[in-house]
Amino acid sequence: MTTWIIAGVLFLALLFFPRYGLIALWRRWRELHRKELVEDALKHLLDRQQEGRHGSAESIGGALSLGAARVMQLVARMETQKLLETRGHELHLTPDGERWALHIARAHRLWERYLADEARMPLERIHGEAHRREHTLNEAELDKLDAALGFPLSDPHGDPIPDRDGQIQREQGIELTAWQAEGPARIVHLEDEPALAYAQILACGLRLGQTVRLLEKTPERYILSDGENEYRLAPAVAANVHVIPLARKARVAPGVIPLDKLKHGQKAEIIILDEGVQGFTRRRFLDLGLTPGTLVYPELRNSFGEPRAYRVRGTLIALRNNQASQIWVKPVD
Repeated sequence: MTTWIIAGVLFLALLFFPRYGLIALWRRWRELHRKELVEDALKHLLDRQQEGRHGSAESIGGALSLGAARVMQLVARMETQKLLETRGHELHLTPDGERWALHIARAHRLWERYLADEARMPLERIHGEAHRREHTLNEAELDKLDAALGFPLSDPHGDPIPDRDGQIQREQGIELTAWQAEGPARIVHLEDEPALAYAQILACGLRLGQTVRLLEKTPERYILSDGENEYRLAPAVAANVHVIPLARKARVAPGVIPLDKLKHGQKAEIIILDEGVQGFTRRRFLDLGLTPGTLVYPELRNSFGEPRAYRVRGTLIALRNNQASQIWVKPVD
């Protein structure tokens, strides 16, 4: 009898212990799951808003794989939290909802940047892992991750990363299937959904920032070339590749050159770090003072050509040519 009483007491303790009992753990899991659903819905509505479309209960259900009843409960909860407004069949983010959605988008894209550059995770796996991690950081922790990565501007797919104030520097690309120009183009975005199309893009060797020309366009295939290799894509896959005219960069910033092309003793203002500079390399450049607006000039010659010494903020630093070529500057008098 005593054994049964002890077992009963232990069982009740296991169930009802305030912080670590099964019921307390289940309630925390349920609240966390509800929070993640809200954040996933907010991110979906933000994506629709940035595409110039409005979200709806049906679009949330499709994106989150939820039935109609659960979607209605989710929408009602978000309205109570003043995160969205319903206007007919359309769902609109409130200012509070948009701020929260931008926080989640920033977290997701920073995690993707970290997983690709520092963890060296295969690109086809980073989206799912970033989705699992995006719900875990508060704003202060996100600021630390952003700083550790050197304040990157875009994720590995080319999507812009919002800054801590929610500002986005977006570079609008054109789907390859809508591309009409004959000149070279630069790849600025690789859509990672559906996953099968993204896997085919990676398998054929296309990458962000690559310069390509469209050689052939038929209802059956698209053929691209980077001058050395050819890439063949089905139209459905080509639609996930977004490009801009190569000349657009020059029109936006006339007179800008890579730092390694700067003449000896000539001063220049740093305009931007190349988008290919990410992770700890980007952070090292920033720590050395190589930030936009800073004056820099080559000071010491090297008979071997490199590394080359540059004067930055009163300090001499040595950079190899391949490093300096990733720093874009504008010569000044």
